[in-house]
Amino acid sequence: MSIENVYIARVNDGLILVASMEHNAGTSQATDRLEMYRNQAKQILKKLNPRMTSKMSVESNPFTFHYMIDKGICYLTLTHKTYPKRLAFLFLEDIAKEFENDLKSEHGDDWLRQVETVGRQYAFIKFDRVIQKKRREYSDTNSSANIKKLNDDLQSVQSIMRQTVDDVLGRGNKLDDISHISQNLASESKKYNWGAKKLSLLALYKQYAPLLAIGFLGIVILAIKYFWK
Repeated sequence: MSIENVYIARVNDGLILVASMEHNAGTSQATDRLEMYRNQAKQILKKLNPRMTSKMSVESNPFTFHYMIDKGICYLTLTHKTYPKRLAFLFLEDIAKEFENDLKSEHGDDWLRQVETVGRQYAFIKFDRVIQKKRREYSDTNSSANIKKLNDDLQSVQSIMRQTVDDVLGRGNKLDDISHISQNLASESKKYNWGAKKLSLLALYKQYAPLLAIGFLGIVILAIKYFWK
């Protein structure tokens, strides 16, 4: 139930800042499987945008991606689906805190600008040494330290959204479809509102036209009587 791959990426363009991999794949089949998950991770990172939920779990059996977004930076990890969800997000929070502290020690208060303006991938790859250390700390879910972390953590993970990897990777098309549907609905709504107004006017006309006709006829009769006197 170990923590597999870990990525740190910029949200606005998916640029990978740090990547930390497990290298003991073993067989060629296992290597191909890990390559598939690496590609899925990169695709998920490319789908990111600032409007997305700050925490999500993405199922890709028998593994699960967990990601957390903070200050425009995404922290993504791949774990076995049996790995505790709460512990996975505690791991990501720990990585986020360490990453910020590491950059602050080098760049001071300008650390976030460094992240926002860097132009090459894996620009902060040296942070992998910290990730490797944290991965070892969180690998044994039954260790007393990790059990204590879970007991001390008061956050609920029930509200964290879960989706399948197919849902997430297909989201771009779905959002485009929803956008077109929304535009069509808005157009149809305008047509409906104008049609409803016309129907309302017709209903009023049908309701009061006889009364108006009688009133007009009465005025004509009174006028004729008046002028014929």
